[in-house]
Amino acid sequence: MLGQPIHSGVPTSVRTRSVSPAVTTPIRETTRTTVGVVLATGVALLCAVAVLGVVVGSTPIGPGTAIGALLSFDPADHDQLIARYSRWPRVLGAIAVGASTGAAGAVMQAVTRNPLADPGILGVNAGASLFVVAGIQLLGIGGISGYLPLAFAGAAVASVAVYLIGAAGRDGPTPVTLTLAGAAFALLLGSLTSALLLIDQDTRYSFLFWTVGSVAQPTFDPLLTVLPFLVAGLLLALALGGPLNVMALGEQLASALGLHTGVVRALAAIAVVLLCGGATALAGPIGFVGLIVPFVARLFTGPDHRWIVPLSAVLGGILVVLADLLGRTLFAPAELRVGVVTALIGAPVFILLARRRRVAAL
Repeated sequence: MLGQPIHSGVPTSVRTRSVSPAVTTPIRETTRTTVGVVLATGVALLCAVAVLGVVVGSTPIGPGTAIGALLSFDPADHDQLIARYSRWPRVLGAIAVGASTGAAGAVMQAVTRNPLADPGILGVNAGASLFVVAGIQLLGIGGISGYLPLAFAGAAVASVAVYLIGAAGRDGPTPVTLTLAGAAFALLLGSLTSALLLIDQDTRYSFLFWTVGSVAQPTFDPLLTVLPFLVAGLLLALALGGPLNVMALGEQLASALGLHTGVVRALAAIAVVLLCGGATALAGPIGFVGLIVPFVARLFTGPDHRWIVPLSAVLGGILVVLADLLGRTLFAPAELRVGVVTALIGAPVFILLARRRRVAAL
C-alpha cells in the first residue's frame, strides 16, 4: 500500500535477521509515496526541459509551436519544420542517450558495489566507440544499422576485459581495482581510437563524433533504429531492481537466500551492453552521466534499486538535454559537443566522490 516503507526487495524473514556490518549496512527506509512524488516530478521536469530544448535556439520557437510540431504538424509552418526536423530529433535523442546511460550507470554501480562505476570510467563506452571507428575506417561500414552490432560487441568486450583485469588481484574485483582497471583500459582504447582517426586525416573531422559524443541528429531514423534495443535494456534494468537489492547484502548472503548471483550478473551485463552499446551507436561516447545521476538519485531514494534505476533514467535524460542546450547556446554560433559539457560537469563530481573518506554503501 502507498505510504508503507519499502524494504528493498528483501524477504520478510531476512529483514528480521541480524546481518554483519561487514556484509552490509542498514537500509534506510523510504515510502512509496515520497519517492513516487519525486519520480513524477522528475518526469514532469524532463518534459519541460524537452520543450525548452526545442524552444531555445538561433531561431526562437514558441512552446505551442514546438509541441504542435509533434502533435499537429503543419508542413507550411517554417517554425514547425525547424522544430520537427532539427530540434526534436536532437532533444529526443538526448533523452534516449541520457536515460540509457543513467540506468546503465545505476546497474553497474549496484553489481560492482562501486559508487564510482560509470560506463565511461570503466571503459564500456570507449570499447563501443573503438569498434565503431574500426568498422568505419577499416571495413567501410556505414549507417546506424551497421554501427549497432559493432557498438554492442565493443561494449561487451570492454566490460569483460575490465572485469577480468579487476578480478585478477588477490582480493578479487574490488571497487578500487575495477575503477583503476577501467580507467586504464579506457585510456588505452581511447588512444587506439585516436590512432585510427589519425590514419586518414581527411575524414578525421567526421569521426570526431566518435571521440567526443554528440546528439545532433538530422532525422528520427537513427533514434528509431536504436530505440528497440534501448527499451529492451531499460526494461531489463528495471526488472533487476529487486535482485540488485538482495545482492547489496553481499555475495555470500545473497546466495544463501537463494539468489542466483551469476544469473543476475549476466542479465545485468546484457542490460549494460544494450544500453551503452545503443547509446554509443546513436551519439558516440558521452561520459560521466552514469556516474552523476545514480549518485543524485540515491539522495532521494535511499539504496532501493527499484527506484534508483528509473529515477536515474529520468535524471540522465534531463542532464543530457540541458548539457546539449548549454553547448548549443553558450558560445553560439559555435557549438560545444554534449560530451565535452558532461565532462566539464562530471569531472569535478568524480573528484569529489573519489576524495570522500566514506562512501555510503549501495
